[in-house]
Amino acid sequence: MADILLILPIFLIAGLVKGVAGFGLPTISIALLALFRPLPEAMALMLVPSLVTNVWQAVAGGTLRQVAPRIGVFLACSAAAAFLAAGQLARADAVLLSGLLGLCMVASATLALAAPQLPAPAAVTEVWLGPPMGIASGAIAGLTGSYLVPAAPWLQAIRLPRDQFVQGFGLGVVMVNAAMAAGLSGAGLLPVGLGLASCIGVLPAFVGMEAGRRLRVRLDEAAFRRVVQVALGLLGVWLAVRAFR
Repeated sequence: MADILLILPIFLIAGLVKGVAGFGLPTISIALLALFRPLPEAMALMLVPSLVTNVWQAVAGGTLRQVAPRIGVFLACSAAAAFLAAGQLARADAVLLSGLLGLCMVASATLALAAPQLPAPAAVTEVWLGPPMGIASGAIAGLTGSYLVPAAPWLQAIRLPRDQFVQGFGLGVVMVNAAMAAGLSGAGLLPVGLGLASCIGVLPAFVGMEAGRRLRVRLDEAAFRRVVQVALGLLGVWLAVRAFR
């Protein structure tokens, strides 16, 4: 009962944000869950709602044939690194990892608010720099559950068209979360109870997304995104201070 009372409002909020802003369900849900649960448990609870809500984003839109060949190696490296990193969570300090999650959230929020125009890499640079960027993105995701830094800035830097960015990022979340699930399961960190509890989050996530979609037409989306980023940054600061004080 305690898990249900925790999961329902958190995934409702995370789904609402995703419905309005189009992003944020994994990061917001795992950050809020990490306030009450050890990070490995928070990651396990986040997996099913994040996977299910991002599958449609990954397969819909009609640009998969264009974006997949371009970022396929990047995504494959992300998934492999996420699998290996998630498998090491049993040996890691969960408190320090929650601090790392906080730092990643602060970095992501700062980049989003500053909105720097990152230079586009040359085609040959994109080819050789993509794999290490994918490895870094996947490793951070496998240790913290957050697939934002440096994945999102990299996909923006290579100038993916908006539709391709949305679909490519959704595909990345699906692949990385599936790899994380395999890594957590292999390390004994995904027991049946947590898996079932994670399934409970699917319905409130979709309810929140639908409510957010309806709110989107009434809100200034840019202003809402800024508010979300500020909130994420402050939450990240709290997680980091709590871990490293």
